[in-house]
Amino acid sequence: MLPKTVDAVLLDVGGVFHLPDHDRIVAALARAGLDVDPAALDRAHYSGVRGLTDFREGDREIWLAYNRGYARALGADGRVEEIAEMLLNEFTTGGVWTRIIPGSPEALAALSATGVKLAIVSNADGSVEAQLAADGICQLGSGRGVTVDAIIDSSVVGCAKPDPRIFEIALERLGGIAPARAIHIGDTPAADAAGALAAGITPVLIDPFDDHEDFDGIRVQSLAAVVDLLSTNT
Repeated sequence: MLPKTVDAVLLDVGGVFHLPDHDRIVAALARAGLDVDPAALDRAHYSGVRGLTDFREGDREIWLAYNRGYARALGADGRVEEIAEMLLNEFTTGGVWTRIIPGSPEALAALSATGVKLAIVSNADGSVEAQLAADGICQLGSGRGVTVDAIIDSSVVGCAKPDPRIFEIALERLGGIAPARAIHIGDTPAADAAGALAAGITPVLIDPFDDHEDFDGIRVQSLAAVVDLLSTNT
């Protein structure tokens, strides 16, 4: 259940605004001799997330688990380990998380219109603020995208989800909003939800394919659905 009063909305980036670029992934898989339908790639991301039973940023095994789920979803049976390693190398080169999830910028604008404070909280490599601005999704101050109140990049602040400290930093940047009056939107239970809960913040899980039916909390299929939740929250 949402808090009765929501003063701040914190948002992840991967799985909420960005997904892996179709052209990059299709080309990488083709080099490995695997032909895939680009329409299956977004689903593959969320299948990869489903395989993350725990989360430690920077842990190679965690990202291999994600890529195994990704590979299985694309029909790499019999070559899962090989394809997972190849995908890990592709992701490591950077610049892969560039596909904008359809409707997500518009949903962020609708969230902003409700008057809540907004903060991006992302495990990233130091480039997330520039990328969000370049994509016209959001920025600090004026610009093409939605104006948000804080952008927290784990590589910049020195801590990463699920460490509750990264959420505490976000609330501090928002002027000291109480955790009980904030929600965090993300797609990874072991990072987003676990970290938010540890910080006393209500998590909202993006789960477009009902992969997390065992999640004991709020699940939505899209960012737009969060706008609907807030509009009906009493």
